[in-house]
Amino acid sequence: MTAHLHPNAIHAFTDDALADHDATALANALKSGKLSAREVLKACQQRADQVAKQLNAEVPMTGEREPVSLASTGAFAGVPTYIKDNTDVGGFPTNHGSAALRPAPCRKHSPFTRQYLDQGMVCMGKSALPEFGLNASTEPAHGAPTRNPWNTAYSSGASSGGSAALVAAGVVPIAHANDGGGSIRIPAACCGLVGLKPSRGRLVDNPAARSLPINILSEGVVTRSVRDTANFYTAAEHHFRNRKLPAIGQVIGPGSKRLRIGVVLDSLNGHRTDPETRDTVEHTAKVLAELGHEVVPMPIPVDDSFPEDFALYWGFMASLVRGAGRWVVDRSFDAQKLDGLTLGLHRMFMANKSRLPGALLRLRRSTHRFEAAMAPFDAALMPVVSHTTPELGYLSPQQPFDTLFQRLQGYVGFTPLANVTGAPAIALPMGLTSEHLPVSVQLMAAPGHDRTLLELAFALEEAAPFPTLSPGI
Repeated sequence: MTAHLHPNAIHAFTDDALADHDATALANALKSGKLSAREVLKACQQRADQVAKQLNAEVPMTGEREPVSLASTGAFAGVPTYIKDNTDVGGFPTNHGSAALRPAPCRKHSPFTRQYLDQGMVCMGKSALPEFGLNASTEPAHGAPTRNPWNTAYSSGASSGGSAALVAAGVVPIAHANDGGGSIRIPAACCGLVGLKPSRGRLVDNPAARSLPINILSEGVVTRSVRDTANFYTAAEHHFRNRKLPAIGQVIGPGSKRLRIGVVLDSLNGHRTDPETRDTVEHTAKVLAELGHEVVPMPIPVDDSFPEDFALYWGFMASLVRGAGRWVVDRSFDAQKLDGLTLGLHRMFMANKSRLPGALLRLRRSTHRFEAAMAPFDAALMPVVSHTTPELGYLSPQQPFDTLFQRLQGYVGFTPLANVTGAPAIALPMGLTSEHLPVSVQLMAAPGHDRTLLELAFALEEAAPFPTLSPGI
Protein backbone atom coordinates (compact mmCIF):
# COMPACT_ATOMS: atom_id res chain seq x y z
CA MET A 1 0.00 0.00 0.00
CA THR A 2 1.62 3.27 -1.16
CA ALA A 3 1.21 5.79 1.65
CA HIS A 4 0.75 9.55 1.55
CA LEU A 5 4.30 10.75 2.20
CA HIS A 6 5.59 13.50 4.46
CA PRO A 7 7.55 16.33 2.76
CA ASN A 8 10.63 15.12 4.71
CA ALA A 9 10.37 11.59 3.30
CA ILE A 10 13.17 10.28 1.12
CA HIS A 11 13.50 7.09 -0.90
CA ALA A 12 15.45 5.66 -3.83
CA PHE A 13 12.68 3.70 -5.56
CA THR A 14 12.79 4.23 -9.32
CA ASP A 15 12.21 2.35 -12.55
CA ASP A 16 15.56 0.55 -12.61
CA ALA A 17 16.52 -3.12 -12.23
CA LEU A 18 15.52 -3.14 -8.54
CA ALA A 19 12.16 -1.42 -9.18
CA ASP A 20 10.12 -2.10 -6.01
CA HIS A 21 10.80 -5.85 -6.04
CA ASP A 22 11.03 -7.65 -2.76
CA ALA A 23 13.99 -10.01 -2.38
CA THR A 24 11.98 -13.03 -3.53
CA ALA A 25 10.82 -11.35 -6.76
CA LEU A 26 14.32 -10.03 -7.43
CA ALA A 27 15.88 -13.47 -6.91
CA ASN A 28 13.32 -15.01 -9.28
CA ALA A 29 14.08 -12.40 -11.96
CA LEU A 30 17.81 -13.09 -11.61
CA LYS A 31 17.33 -16.85 -11.84
CA SER A 32 15.13 -16.57 -14.93
CA GLY A 33 17.58 -14.27 -16.69
CA LYS A 34 15.15 -11.34 -16.85
CA LEU A 35 17.74 -9.36 -14.89
CA SER A 36 21.52 -9.66 -14.77
CA ALA A 37 23.57 -9.57 -11.59
CA ARG A 38 25.58 -6.69 -13.02
CA GLU A 39 22.59 -4.40 -13.60
CA VAL A 40 21.10 -5.24 -10.20
CA LEU A 41 24.32 -4.40 -8.32
CA LYS A 42 24.79 -1.23 -10.38
CA ALA A 43 21.25 -0.09 -9.56
CA CYS A 44 21.82 -0.81 -5.87
CA GLN A 45 25.02 1.24 -5.79
CA GLN A 46 23.33 4.14 -7.55
CA ARG A 47 20.47 4.07 -5.06
CA ALA A 48 22.86 3.91 -2.12
CA ASP A 49 24.78 6.92 -3.47
CA GLN A 50 21.52 8.82 -4.01
CA VAL A 51 20.39 8.68 -0.37
CA ALA A 52 23.74 8.30 1.42
CA LYS A 53 24.09 11.89 2.66
CA GLN A 54 20.46 12.21 3.73
CA LEU A 55 20.13 8.88 5.60
CA ASN A 56 23.62 8.14 6.97
CA ALA A 57 22.62 4.49 7.09
CA GLU A 58 25.74 2.93 5.59
CA VAL A 59 29.12 2.82 7.36
CA PRO A 60 31.63 4.87 5.33
CA MET A 61 34.54 2.78 4.08
CA THR A 62 38.02 3.98 3.13
CA GLY A 63 39.20 3.01 -0.32
CA GLU A 64 37.42 0.94 -2.94
CA ARG A 65 35.77 -2.23 -1.64
CA GLU A 66 34.24 -4.93 -3.78
CA PRO A 67 30.87 -6.46 -2.84
CA VAL A 68 31.27 -9.70 -0.91
CA SER A 69 29.53 -12.95 -1.83
CA LEU A 70 29.96 -16.52 -0.72
CA ALA A 71 27.71 -18.57 -3.00
CA SER A 72 26.45 -18.15 -6.56
CA THR A 73 23.35 -20.22 -5.83
CA GLY A 74 20.75 -20.16 -3.07
CA ALA A 75 17.30 -18.78 -2.36
CA PHE A 76 18.48 -15.17 -2.81
CA ALA A 77 21.31 -15.63 -5.31
CA GLY A 78 22.51 -12.24 -6.56
CA VAL A 79 20.28 -10.17 -4.26
CA PRO A 80 22.17 -7.17 -2.78
CA THR A 81 22.14 -6.71 0.98
CA TYR A 82 23.93 -5.07 3.91
CA ILE A 83 25.36 -6.68 7.04
CA LYS A 84 25.17 -4.83 10.34
CA ASP A 85 28.47 -3.40 11.55
CA ASN A 86 28.69 -5.54 14.68
CA THR A 87 29.13 -8.72 12.62
CA ASP A 88 32.39 -9.75 10.96
CA VAL A 89 32.59 -9.80 7.16
CA GLY A 90 35.93 -10.83 5.71
CA GLY A 91 37.73 -7.82 4.23
CA PHE A 92 35.67 -5.24 6.15
CA PRO A 93 36.43 -3.79 9.60
CA THR A 94 33.83 -4.25 12.35
CA ASN A 95 33.37 -0.90 14.10
CA HIS A 96 30.39 -1.65 16.41
CA GLY A 97 29.16 1.92 15.87
CA SER A 98 31.81 3.25 18.22
CA ALA A 99 34.61 5.82 18.13
CA ALA A 100 36.39 3.64 20.69
CA LEU A 101 37.54 1.28 17.92
CA ARG A 102 39.84 1.57 14.93
CA PRO A 103 39.95 -2.08 13.86
CA ALA A 104 41.65 -3.56 10.82
CA PRO A 105 39.67 -5.45 8.16
CA CYS A 106 38.47 -8.83 9.44
CA ARG A 107 40.31 -11.89 8.17
CA LYS A 108 37.24 -14.11 7.96
CA HIS A 109 33.47 -14.18 8.08
CA SER A 110 31.64 -14.75 11.37
CA PRO A 111 29.65 -18.02 11.67
CA PHE A 112 26.38 -16.18 11.06
CA THR A 113 27.78 -14.25 8.09
CA ARG A 114 28.52 -17.60 6.46
CA GLN A 115 24.94 -18.78 7.07
CA TYR A 116 23.62 -15.47 5.72
CA LEU A 117 25.73 -15.29 2.57
CA ASP A 118 25.22 -19.01 1.94
CA GLN A 119 21.81 -17.99 0.58
CA GLY A 120 23.55 -16.29 -2.35
CA MET A 121 23.16 -12.68 -1.24
CA VAL A 122 25.80 -10.09 -2.11
CA CYS A 123 26.99 -7.83 0.73
CA MET A 124 27.33 -4.25 -0.52
CA GLY A 125 28.67 -2.89 2.77
CA LYS A 126 28.06 -2.52 6.50
CA SER A 127 24.96 -0.86 7.99
CA ALA A 128 25.11 1.67 10.83
CA LEU A 129 24.23 1.02 14.47
CA PRO A 130 24.51 2.89 17.79
CA GLU A 131 27.53 2.16 19.97
CA PHE A 132 27.67 -1.60 20.64
CA GLY A 133 23.93 -1.81 19.96
CA LEU A 134 23.07 -0.45 23.40
CA ASN A 135 20.72 2.36 22.39
CA ALA A 136 17.22 2.32 20.87
CA SER A 137 18.12 4.98 18.29
CA THR A 138 20.97 4.92 15.76
CA GLU A 139 22.59 8.18 16.83
CA PRO A 140 26.36 7.81 17.29
CA ALA A 141 27.90 10.45 19.51
CA HIS A 142 30.82 10.81 17.10
CA GLY A 143 28.90 11.25 13.84
CA ALA A 144 25.67 11.99 12.01
CA PRO A 145 22.52 10.09 13.05
CA THR A 146 20.79 7.59 10.80
CA ARG A 147 17.57 9.20 9.63
CA ASN A 148 14.18 7.62 9.12
CA PRO A 149 13.31 7.64 5.39
CA TRP A 150 9.60 8.17 6.21
CA ASN A 151 10.47 11.50 7.86
CA THR A 152 14.14 12.43 8.16
CA ALA A 153 13.57 14.43 11.35
CA TYR A 154 12.86 11.17 13.17
CA SER A 155 14.80 8.15 14.43
CA SER A 156 15.14 4.98 12.38
CA GLY A 157 15.21 2.97 15.60
CA ALA A 158 18.04 0.75 16.76
CA SER A 159 20.25 -1.01 16.95
CA SER A 160 19.64 -2.25 13.40
CA GLY A 161 18.60 1.25 12.36
CA GLY A 162 20.97 1.44 9.41
CA SER A 163 19.68 -1.79 7.91
CA ALA A 164 16.07 -0.75 8.40
CA ALA A 165 16.58 2.65 6.77
CA LEU A 166 18.28 1.08 3.73
CA VAL A 167 15.49 -1.47 3.23
CA ALA A 168 12.63 1.00 3.77
CA ALA A 169 14.22 3.51 1.38
CA GLY A 170 14.52 0.88 -1.35
CA VAL A 171 18.32 0.61 -1.50
CA VAL A 172 18.08 -3.14 -0.86
CA PRO A 173 15.06 -5.39 -0.28
CA ILE A 174 16.56 -7.33 2.65
CA ALA A 175 19.28 -6.60 5.20
CA HIS A 176 20.85 -8.24 8.23
CA ALA A 177 19.67 -7.27 11.69
CA ASN A 178 20.22 -8.63 15.18
CA ASP A 179 18.39 -8.24 18.44
CA GLY A 180 19.48 -8.15 22.08
CA GLY A 181 16.50 -6.27 23.50
CA GLY A 182 14.41 -5.28 20.50
CA SER A 183 16.97 -4.36 17.86
CA ILE A 184 15.30 -6.21 14.99
CA ARG A 185 11.75 -5.26 15.96
CA ILE A 186 12.20 -1.61 17.00
CA PRO A 187 13.84 -0.39 13.75
CA ALA A 188 11.38 -2.52 11.76
CA ALA A 189 8.59 -0.73 13.63
CA CYS A 190 10.08 2.72 13.08
CA CYS A 191 10.65 2.14 9.36
CA GLY A 192 7.54 0.13 8.46
CA LEU A 193 9.16 -3.26 7.91
CA VAL A 194 8.72 -6.90 8.85
CA GLY A 195 11.13 -7.89 11.62
CA LEU A 196 11.15 -11.36 13.20
CA LYS A 197 13.29 -12.06 16.23
CA PRO A 198 13.42 -15.86 16.00
CA SER A 199 13.40 -18.41 18.78
CA ARG A 200 16.71 -18.66 20.62
CA GLY A 201 19.01 -21.03 18.71
CA ARG A 202 17.02 -20.85 15.47
CA LEU A 203 20.00 -19.38 13.56
CA VAL A 204 23.74 -19.80 14.01
CA ASP A 205 24.98 -17.81 17.00
CA ASN A 206 27.96 -15.52 16.80
CA PRO A 207 30.64 -16.05 19.51
CA ALA A 208 29.52 -13.11 21.70
CA ALA A 209 26.06 -14.61 22.14
CA ARG A 210 27.39 -17.95 23.37
CA SER A 211 29.61 -16.30 25.99
CA LEU A 212 26.80 -14.51 27.87
CA PRO A 213 25.31 -15.90 31.12
CA ILE A 214 21.89 -15.51 29.46
CA ASN A 215 21.98 -15.52 25.68
CA ILE A 216 19.67 -12.66 24.71
CA LEU A 217 21.14 -12.13 21.22
CA SER A 218 19.40 -13.30 18.05
CA GLU A 219 20.33 -12.82 14.41
CA GLY A 220 17.78 -12.11 11.69
CA VAL A 221 16.69 -9.80 8.88
CA VAL A 222 14.45 -6.83 8.14
CA THR A 223 12.36 -6.97 4.96
CA ARG A 224 9.47 -5.26 3.19
CA SER A 225 7.37 -8.43 2.81
CA VAL A 226 6.39 -11.37 4.97
CA ARG A 227 7.36 -13.83 2.22
CA ASP A 228 10.94 -12.53 2.20
CA THR A 229 11.23 -13.11 5.94
CA ALA A 230 9.62 -16.56 5.65
CA ASN A 231 11.83 -17.55 2.71
CA PHE A 232 14.94 -16.39 4.53
CA TYR A 233 14.24 -18.71 7.46
CA THR A 234 13.37 -21.61 5.17
CA ALA A 235 16.69 -21.20 3.36
CA ALA A 236 18.61 -20.70 6.61
CA GLU A 237 17.44 -24.14 7.78
CA HIS A 238 19.25 -25.71 4.81
CA HIS A 239 22.52 -24.33 6.23
CA PHE A 240 21.82 -25.07 9.91
CA ARG A 241 18.90 -26.82 11.57
CA ASN A 242 18.58 -26.78 15.35
CA ARG A 243 17.10 -30.19 16.21
CA LYS A 244 15.89 -28.88 19.58
CA LEU A 245 13.33 -26.67 17.81
CA PRO A 246 10.44 -27.55 15.50
CA ALA A 247 11.37 -26.83 11.89
CA ILE A 248 9.79 -23.75 10.32
CA GLY A 249 9.79 -25.31 6.88
CA GLN A 250 8.22 -23.53 3.91
CA VAL A 251 5.56 -20.98 4.93
CA ILE A 252 3.68 -19.60 1.93
CA GLY A 253 0.58 -18.02 3.41
CA PRO A 254 -1.87 -17.80 6.31
CA GLY A 255 -2.51 -20.87 8.43
CA SER A 256 -5.86 -22.62 8.49
CA LYS A 257 -6.24 -23.05 12.26
CA ARG A 258 -8.37 -20.80 14.43
CA LEU A 259 -6.05 -19.45 17.13
CA ARG A 260 -6.50 -18.00 20.60
CA ILE A 261 -4.61 -14.71 20.80
CA GLY A 262 -4.06 -12.73 24.00
CA VAL A 263 -3.79 -8.93 23.97
CA VAL A 264 -1.51 -6.81 26.18
CA LEU A 265 -1.86 -3.03 25.78
CA ASP A 266 0.40 -1.48 28.41
CA SER A 267 4.09 -2.09 28.89
CA LEU A 268 5.75 -4.57 31.20
CA ASN A 269 7.43 -1.75 33.15
CA GLY A 270 4.28 0.22 33.94
CA HIS A 271 4.43 2.87 31.21
CA ARG A 272 1.08 3.47 29.56
CA THR A 273 0.99 3.05 25.78
CA ASP A 274 0.32 6.26 23.86
CA PRO A 275 -3.02 6.70 22.01
CA GLU A 276 -1.82 6.17 18.41
CA THR A 277 0.02 2.98 19.32
CA ARG A 278 -2.87 1.71 21.43
CA ASP A 279 -5.33 2.39 18.61
CA THR A 280 -3.15 0.43 16.17
CA VAL A 281 -2.99 -2.60 18.47
CA GLU A 282 -6.76 -2.49 19.04
CA HIS A 283 -7.37 -2.18 15.28
CA THR A 284 -5.10 -5.20 14.67
CA ALA A 285 -7.02 -7.16 17.29
CA LYS A 286 -10.23 -6.42 15.38
CA VAL A 287 -8.67 -7.56 12.10
CA LEU A 288 -7.56 -10.83 13.72
CA ALA A 289 -11.04 -11.36 15.15
CA GLU A 290 -12.58 -10.75 11.72
CA LEU A 291 -10.23 -13.40 10.36
CA GLY A 292 -11.84 -15.87 12.75
CA HIS A 293 -9.39 -15.92 15.65
CA GLU A 294 -10.41 -15.67 19.30
CA VAL A 295 -8.85 -12.46 20.62
CA VAL A 296 -9.05 -11.82 24.37
CA PRO A 297 -7.18 -9.76 26.99
CA MET A 298 -4.35 -11.55 28.80
CA PRO A 299 -2.32 -10.72 31.90
CA ILE A 300 1.22 -9.38 31.48
CA PRO A 301 3.21 -12.62 31.12
CA VAL A 302 6.11 -11.74 33.44
CA ASP A 303 6.92 -11.00 37.08
CA ASP A 304 7.06 -7.42 38.40
CA SER A 305 10.83 -7.73 38.93
CA PHE A 306 11.54 -8.23 35.22
CA PRO A 307 12.07 -4.58 34.14
CA GLU A 308 14.60 -3.84 36.90
CA ASP A 309 16.39 -7.14 36.39
CA PHE A 310 16.69 -6.57 32.64
CA ALA A 311 17.93 -3.01 33.19
CA LEU A 312 20.70 -4.41 35.39
CA TYR A 313 21.61 -6.97 32.73
CA TRP A 314 21.68 -4.18 30.15
CA GLY A 315 24.16 -2.37 32.40
CA PHE A 316 26.15 -5.59 32.85
CA MET A 317 26.60 -5.86 29.07
CA ALA A 318 27.83 -2.26 28.86
CA SER A 319 30.21 -2.94 31.71
CA LEU A 320 31.59 -5.97 29.86
CA VAL A 321 32.33 -3.71 26.91
CA ARG A 322 33.92 -1.08 29.16
CA GLY A 323 36.08 -3.53 31.08
CA ALA A 324 37.06 -6.15 28.51
CA GLY A 325 36.74 -4.42 25.14
CA ARG A 326 40.48 -4.47 24.44
CA TRP A 327 40.67 -8.24 24.88
CA VAL A 328 37.23 -9.33 23.73
CA VAL A 329 36.39 -6.86 20.95
CA ASP A 330 39.59 -5.46 19.41
CA ARG A 331 43.07 -4.43 20.50
CA SER A 332 42.40 -0.90 19.21
CA PHE A 333 39.68 -0.41 21.86
CA ASP A 334 39.96 2.86 23.84
CA ALA A 335 37.45 3.04 26.71
CA GLN A 336 37.95 6.80 27.07
CA LYS A 337 36.13 7.28 23.74
CA LEU A 338 32.94 5.45 24.73
CA ASP A 339 29.73 7.45 24.55
CA GLY A 340 27.63 8.72 27.45
CA LEU A 341 25.10 5.90 27.35
CA THR A 342 27.70 3.11 27.50
CA LEU A 343 29.57 4.80 30.34
CA GLY A 344 26.37 5.65 32.20
CA LEU A 345 25.14 2.04 31.97
CA HIS A 346 28.53 0.87 33.23
CA ARG A 347 28.37 3.19 36.25
CA MET A 348 24.79 2.13 36.97
CA PHE A 349 25.79 -1.53 36.93
CA MET A 350 28.85 -1.02 39.12
CA ALA A 351 26.70 0.70 41.75
CA ASN A 352 24.34 -2.29 41.82
CA LYS A 353 26.53 -5.25 40.81
CA SER A 354 25.84 -7.15 44.05
CA ARG A 355 22.29 -7.64 42.77
CA LEU A 356 23.40 -9.44 39.60
CA PRO A 357 23.23 -13.06 40.89
CA GLY A 358 19.63 -12.62 42.03
CA ALA A 359 18.69 -10.82 38.82
CA LEU A 360 20.16 -13.63 36.70
CA LEU A 361 18.23 -16.22 38.68
CA ARG A 362 14.95 -14.37 38.25
CA LEU A 363 15.56 -13.69 34.55
CA ARG A 364 16.20 -17.40 33.94
CA ARG A 365 12.98 -18.24 35.79
CA SER A 366 11.06 -15.78 33.61
CA THR A 367 11.18 -18.34 30.78
CA HIS A 368 9.01 -20.72 32.81
CA ARG A 369 6.71 -17.88 33.91
CA PHE A 370 6.26 -16.80 30.30
CA GLU A 371 5.60 -20.31 29.00
CA ALA A 372 3.02 -20.89 31.75
CA ALA A 373 1.28 -17.59 30.92
CA MET A 374 1.28 -18.49 27.21
CA ALA A 375 -0.10 -22.00 27.72
CA PRO A 376 -3.77 -20.99 27.12
CA PHE A 377 -2.77 -18.94 24.04
CA ASP A 378 -1.29 -19.57 20.61
CA ALA A 379 0.11 -16.05 20.36
CA ALA A 380 0.15 -12.69 22.14
CA LEU A 381 -0.51 -9.31 20.51
CA MET A 382 1.06 -6.16 21.94
CA PRO A 383 2.87 -2.99 20.89
CA VAL A 384 6.52 -3.08 19.82
CA VAL A 385 7.31 0.09 21.78
CA SER A 386 5.30 2.18 24.22
CA HIS A 387 5.00 5.26 22.03
CA THR A 388 5.45 6.37 18.45
CA THR A 389 8.84 6.97 16.86
CA PRO A 390 10.74 9.82 18.58
CA GLU A 391 12.45 12.72 16.87
CA LEU A 392 16.21 12.59 16.52
CA GLY A 393 17.93 13.93 19.63
CA TYR A 394 15.34 12.57 22.06
CA LEU A 395 17.39 9.39 22.59
CA SER A 396 20.79 10.83 21.75
CA PRO A 397 23.73 9.52 23.83
CA GLN A 398 24.63 13.16 24.36
CA GLN A 399 21.57 13.58 26.60
CA PRO A 400 22.34 13.44 30.36
CA PHE A 401 22.40 9.75 31.27
CA ASP A 402 19.57 9.89 33.82
CA THR A 403 17.32 11.65 31.30
CA LEU A 404 18.22 9.27 28.50
CA PHE A 405 17.79 6.13 30.58
CA GLN A 406 14.39 7.29 31.85
CA ARG A 407 13.30 7.94 28.26
CA LEU A 408 14.56 4.53 27.12
CA GLN A 409 12.61 2.79 29.86
CA GLY A 410 9.49 4.70 28.81
CA TYR A 411 10.00 3.61 25.19
CA VAL A 412 11.36 0.05 25.28
CA GLY A 413 8.81 -1.69 27.48
CA PHE A 414 7.69 -4.70 25.43
CA THR A 415 10.58 -6.16 23.42
CA PRO A 416 13.13 -7.45 26.00
CA LEU A 417 10.85 -10.25 27.22
CA ALA A 418 11.35 -12.26 24.02
CA ASN A 419 15.13 -11.95 24.31
CA VAL A 420 15.31 -13.26 27.87
CA THR A 421 12.78 -16.07 27.37
CA GLY A 422 14.04 -17.11 23.93
CA ALA A 423 10.56 -16.66 22.45
CA PRO A 424 9.97 -15.62 18.84
CA ALA A 425 8.43 -12.19 18.24
CA ILE A 426 7.60 -10.34 15.04
CA ALA A 427 7.01 -6.65 14.31
CA LEU A 428 4.48 -5.78 11.60
CA PRO A 429 3.52 -2.29 10.29
CA MET A 430 -0.22 -1.85 10.77
CA GLY A 431 -0.77 1.91 10.60
CA LEU A 432 0.62 5.42 10.15
CA THR A 433 0.85 8.32 12.60
CA SER A 434 -0.26 11.89 11.96
CA GLU A 435 3.41 12.56 11.07
CA HIS A 436 3.24 9.86 8.34
CA LEU A 437 5.41 7.48 10.33
CA PRO A 438 4.67 3.74 10.59
CA VAL A 439 3.07 2.29 13.71
CA SER A 440 3.67 -1.41 14.28
CA VAL A 441 2.40 -4.21 16.44
CA GLN A 442 4.25 -7.18 17.89
CA LEU A 443 3.14 -10.79 17.94
CA MET A 444 4.83 -13.24 20.32
CA ALA A 445 4.56 -17.00 20.71
CA ALA A 446 6.07 -19.70 22.90
CA PRO A 447 9.66 -20.72 22.03
CA GLY A 448 9.80 -22.77 18.84
CA HIS A 449 6.53 -21.47 17.39
CA ASP A 450 8.04 -19.14 14.79
CA ARG A 451 5.88 -20.69 12.08
CA THR A 452 2.69 -19.61 13.86
CA LEU A 453 3.87 -16.00 13.81
CA LEU A 454 4.74 -16.13 10.12
CA GLU A 455 1.31 -17.56 9.27
CA LEU A 456 -0.37 -14.78 11.27
CA ALA A 457 1.87 -12.21 9.59
CA PHE A 458 0.82 -13.48 6.15
CA ALA A 459 -2.83 -13.18 7.19
CA LEU A 460 -2.45 -9.60 8.42
CA GLU A 461 -0.45 -8.54 5.36
CA GLU A 462 -3.18 -9.95 3.14
CA ALA A 463 -6.03 -8.37 5.13
CA ALA A 464 -4.37 -4.96 5.64
CA PRO A 465 -1.51 -4.39 3.14
CA PHE A 466 1.50 -2.77 4.78
CA PRO A 467 2.37 0.87 4.00
CA THR A 468 5.39 1.47 1.77
CA LEU A 469 7.49 4.38 0.51
CA SER A 470 7.45 2.97 -3.01
CA PRO A 471 5.48 5.14 -5.45
CA GLY A 472 4.17 1.98 -7.12
CA ILE A 473 6.57 1.39 -9.97
